[in-house]
Amino acid sequence: MRGDDPDQPGVFSYIMPEQRVPQDHPLRAIRAMVDTVLHELSPAFDRLYAKVGRPSIPPERLLRALLVQVLYTIRSERQLMEQLDYNLLYRWFVGLTMDDPIWDATTFTKNRQRLLDGDIAQAFFERVLAQARDRHLLSADHFTVDATLLDAWAGLKSFRPKAEDPTDQPPPDDPGNPTVNFHGERRSNATHHSTTDPDARLFRKGNGREAKLCYMGRVVMENRNGLVVQAQATAATGTAEAHTAEDLVEQLAAERRRTVGADKAFDTRDFIDAMRDLNVTPHVAQSTAGRRSAIDERPSLHAVRSVVSH
Repeated sequence: MRGDDPDQPGVFSYIMPEQRVPQDHPLRAIRAMVDTVLHELSPAFDRLYAKVGRPSIPPERLLRALLVQVLYTIRSERQLMEQLDYNLLYRWFVGLTMDDPIWDATTFTKNRQRLLDGDIAQAFFERVLAQARDRHLLSADHFTVDATLLDAWAGLKSFRPKAEDPTDQPPPDDPGNPTVNFHGERRSNATHHSTTDPDARLFRKGNGREAKLCYMGRVVMENRNGLVVQAQATAATGTAEAHTAEDLVEQLAAERRRTVGADKAFDTRDFIDAMRDLNVTPHVAQSTAGRRSAIDERPSLHAVRSVVSH
C-alpha cells in the first residue's frame, strides 16, 4: 500500500537526539573523553567568569562546538552556527536540545577568544594527551615532525597594496565578487596584505605550486600510534617550518636519546645541528637536488645496523 505524504508535519518528537546517534559512531567515544576533560577543567572555567551578570555561552558547550568545527572542517563560526541549527548529530555532541536557540556567531567568537586568552585550549589538549599516556598509547622515544599549510579564510582579491587608500578606489562592479586584474602586478608580503585577514601571508609550498593566503601548521607525532603530542600554528614564512619544529621537539627532549623523523624540507644545517644539541637523532629524508644534504653518514649507518640486527 502506498504511504501518505501529509502536508502538515508533526509538531512534537518523542525520540531524543541521543537515540538517533548510532552506538558505534566515533563521536560517542570522543564525547566520553571530552566530558572527562571538561569536568577536570571546571575549576579553571570558574576563574575566567564573573560570579554575577548575564550568563555567557557555557564553556563546555563552546569547546565541544569548536571540536565539531575542527573534526568536520567547518570553515567559519558563521557556518558552524548554521550547521548547529539543523544538524542533530552536532547538537547532540555539543549538548544542545532540539529546542535550544543557536548563538550569534559574533558572540560565539568573543567567548572563544576568552578561552584562548585563558590558555584553556592548551590545558584541554594536555589533558586529552594525559588520557592517552595513562593508557600507554604514546611512544616516549620516537617521534615524527611535519608541517602543512592552513588555508586562510580570505580570497586573493583581498590581497591589496598596503599603501592603498580604499576611498580612492572606484566602486566595485559587483560588491560580492568584484573584478580585480592582477596582470603585470608584482605582489609580495612586504608590499601587500589581505584586507580581510591581515595576519595571513601569501605563500607557496614549492616550485610550480600556486601561491595562496595561508598559515603554517606544525605537529609532532609519536610513532607508536601516530598521535599528535605537540602542535602550533604560525605565520607562513620560508624559515618558520624548521625553526618552529625545533621549539616543539625541544619540549620533548630528555636526557636519554630520542629520535625524530621528518621529510626533506627539514634537511637543513640549522635543524640537524639543533636536534643533535637536544640529544635527538634526526632521521630526515635527504634533499640533494642542486645542493649538498645536511645529513651525514651517521643516521644512515644507524638504519643499516638496525636492518642487519633484525
